[in-house]
Amino acid sequence: MILSRSETLRSKPIGDGLNSVCDSFNSICEDLGIPTSPQALDQMGNEDTQNLSLALVSALQILPAARLLRSKTGNSLFSHLSKLNSAISSDDFDIERIRPLWNAVLNKESDDVIWNKAEAVITESTPPPRPPSSFQQTPWLRSTSSFANSTEHRKYVDDVLKEELGPTYVGIPGFFEAFFGEIAGLKLAAQAVFERCKAGDNPLYREESGWQGWPEGARERDVLRWFAEVTGQFVDLAEEHQPASRAHRRPLAQPHQPLQGSTADRKLDVGFVDDPSAGLHSKCHWKQILVPGELKSNPSADKASKAWLDLGRYAREVLAAQDSRRFVLGFTLCGSLMRLWEFDRLGGIASEQFDINGDGLQFVSVVLGFLWLNEKQLGFDPSFITAGDGRYIEIERNNRKERLIIDEVMKRAPCVAGRATTCWKAHREGDDSRIPLVIKDSWQFPEREEEGELLREATDNGVVNVARYYHHETVCVGGQDDDVRGNVRRGLDITKATNYRPESSMPPPSTAGRRVSRISRSSSVVGRKRSSSCTGAPLPPTKRTCSSSPTKGGRVTANRLHRRVIVRDYGKAIYKASSRSSLLAALEGCIEGYESLHTRAGVLQCDISPNNLMMNEEDDNQSWRSFLIDLDLAIKEQREKSSGARGKTGTRAFMAIGVLLDDELHSFMHDLESFFWVLFWTCIHYDGPGRDVGATEFECWNYESDRKLAKLKFGTIGDERDFLRTAEENFTPYYQSLIPCVNRLRRKVFPNGGRWRDPNPKLYIEMKEILQAARDDLKELEQ
Repeated sequence: MILSRSETLRSKPIGDGLNSVCDSFNSICEDLGIPTSPQALDQMGNEDTQNLSLALVSALQILPAARLLRSKTGNSLFSHLSKLNSAISSDDFDIERIRPLWNAVLNKESDDVIWNKAEAVITESTPPPRPPSSFQQTPWLRSTSSFANSTEHRKYVDDVLKEELGPTYVGIPGFFEAFFGEIAGLKLAAQAVFERCKAGDNPLYREESGWQGWPEGARERDVLRWFAEVTGQFVDLAEEHQPASRAHRRPLAQPHQPLQGSTADRKLDVGFVDDPSAGLHSKCHWKQILVPGELKSNPSADKASKAWLDLGRYAREVLAAQDSRRFVLGFTLCGSLMRLWEFDRLGGIASEQFDINGDGLQFVSVVLGFLWLNEKQLGFDPSFITAGDGRYIEIERNNRKERLIIDEVMKRAPCVAGRATTCWKAHREGDDSRIPLVIKDSWQFPEREEEGELLREATDNGVVNVARYYHHETVCVGGQDDDVRGNVRRGLDITKATNYRPESSMPPPSTAGRRVSRISRSSSVVGRKRSSSCTGAPLPPTKRTCSSSPTKGGRVTANRLHRRVIVRDYGKAIYKASSRSSLLAALEGCIEGYESLHTRAGVLQCDISPNNLMMNEEDDNQSWRSFLIDLDLAIKEQREKSSGARGKTGTRAFMAIGVLLDDELHSFMHDLESFFWVLFWTCIHYDGPGRDVGATEFECWNYESDRKLAKLKFGTIGDERDFLRTAEENFTPYYQSLIPCVNRLRRKVFPNGGRWRDPNPKLYIEMKEILQAARDDLKELEQ
């Protein structure tokens, strides 16, 4: 006899069938010292949530009701649960997919609710929307530095970070010597400490069994405790050998306490911090983390989708928080298997793997090395000099040395690989008027024209409303130009990596499936997951145009140079304008600056975005009242035409539809469209001068594929009634009054609700006239 659903639930109750799972959940919460609530899942590591979820599904499977209850497809829930087990075991597991089920179980909901939640999870046709893999995208386009008004959800950031990092090369010979070989006395000290570790009746290390107290099973919290203790012992044993200028740092283990200073809550397993008094309950900031580390209990987790990506995430936080950091050294410890890592503006590389219990001397050398590295060896820029509470740099200009005093950090791009732009406000020492200067550092492809030269040419040609040139140079470190391959990586050869494959054997960029449907994407990506260590390796790691990136030699020969540009215009981003009319005036001035740059210098800026449009509302500031900055992605219009190159440049949320579709030569028309998107975005994401409302439904514009984003944008502007409804529903109260102005711009930028077909040089003046008229309309409103 076939029972109805309600009869099955009554006759085959869950009872205490899930008690063991709940007990395990409570036990882990107790070990971690966190409250036993569904929110505790957010504070657990991936491994714990994965294991608990597998246990939950297995417990559901063995309940009698699982074989009797049917899904909407007619199959038993038991068979679907088996498939869910596989999904949870995969590298792509996302706790959000199974969270509703966990909530029902932990809140002790009725059997009916629990089985409904289980069915909702297991009969889902596809997983929740996730960005496509790096293999199916244009990897030089997406970067974690270009998220606009984002809360940086980890499930999205990780996918973009994989693309940003590109191939991760491991097992590179000579790694330890390259980064630790310059530490004075390290080799002799490590040998002496290791000999003392082996001495006595109860030695700290035995050749046959390894380190005393090494936790069996290598559970994370046990390893953390052991690591902190043994590191302290090494420090004591090495006291007589350590350098005179002893560094004050110590290991830090706070895997369940978010560090301060990141956009979203980010935690760090273990690392070395610059605070010798830091303890278990210290409130630490990412600014203090010198060496991040990642622990996994399972040795098989030493791979791109596990420990490597986690460490890359930590490196991004460290680089973002430390404004003069050029690269980051770190380590992974999976079981007893250790690797040393270096993350820089080309991505990440790693040493050969070694067993700390099998090679005790190497482990001692690594720990002492991390403790004794000086700031330059840790990756800090020595051209920034600290004096008392202040910092300065020195430049040579007009055959004279000048000292520029750093006033504040203006911007630090939160990324690992890429241009990694950083800007500081400064002034010249001895200048009583303290005329503001802006120092900008970025890591550029050597093949590119220097931004400093473009700025100097624009200034010489009388271009208005574009940041004016003051000085530029290539930063020198250690007596040589600071580049990644030769200087940062010390000439290490990534073709010797154990996972290196000749680039000719890798899929070319054209195989990136931008037209692949969501269904085929889920079947091909989830079913055959590609390691981020070997996908898309030949693709250049930037959001530059194809023609401007080093594609001839691919990733292996790619390099980045540390360049510095100084300009004499200082301001604030236009979304911080004190009033709506000031915002429109600034936008008008920036359009005039773009037109001047285009017509007088023949340059297309190619990255119109809110942080590149500046304004000055200070009466004593001699800078332009509004102006463009950042010619990193700029191109000479004539050269672009003669090369016939097509390519994508810009910040995703503000890129023109034609650029996203990659079927047009870059034109001034694309950049004028970007001005429209900047105003549209500002009206949605700010409810007053610089008052960010946080992430909105438009946050997905940071993550969507090119074609999906192009369709979203086209759908936004294609029909006037739809556009007005979108604006009325999404513009903040502060900017509702700008809807008519934005709509008039839409009509001009998108003639007849579509993409432009022929360049319209009159569009400059048409857009400025619309902005001027809107300012007049606002006068009475703002008086």
